[in-house]
Amino acid sequence: MRTAPVIPVLVIDDAAKARPLAEALVKGGLRVLEVTMRTPAALEAIREMKKVPGAIVGAGTVVNTQQFEQVMKEDAEFIVSPGLTDRLGDAIVKSGVPYLPGIANAGDIMRGMDLGLSHFKFFPAETSGGLKALKALAAPFYQAKFCPTGGISLASAPEWLAFDPVLCVGGSWIASGSLEEVEAKAREAAALPR
Repeated sequence: MRTAPVIPVLVIDDAAKARPLAEALVKGGLRVLEVTMRTPAALEAIREMKKVPGAIVGAGTVVNTQQFEQVMKEDAEFIVSPGLTDRLGDAIVKSGVPYLPGIANAGDIMRGMDLGLSHFKFFPAETSGGLKALKALAAPFYQAKFCPTGGISLASAPEWLAFDPVLCVGGSWIASGSLEEVEAKAREAAALPR
């Protein structure tokens, strides 16, 4: 979460495009890449992106232990989930792989803390009350750190990143357009102050 101010959230439909996309993102300064498990191409995309020197490739939208086992076979370097269940959280924590579970309320954070976690994905950030809601949640959980994701844009990212408990933001806006445009967006995102 401290590698770059933005983690690209990637929905990849064609695994053949995964490696060039990863190369453009890494060249632009974003090494941490979250490949969402939303498409049939996701596992192969993880495999392809891991071939890119300097890329740190993880799996996102992991919603059950079966998906967790699948992405671990592909050597995913971190796991992100849209929510937190005891069963999934327990399995991932026991594995030792870095885990960023989605939270949207105090109960979610408490469940994560019971599992020994202190870093969370605030999701969906904008529709869950935005920065105002995260500030309210962060107050009683002063030890927690966050990666807001969902509705974040280049324009709104600086405001989120200025809040101390926010270590980075997740964003899908970076991965659109040509590879040259992706690299330029990555460079712009990597330069965001935090």
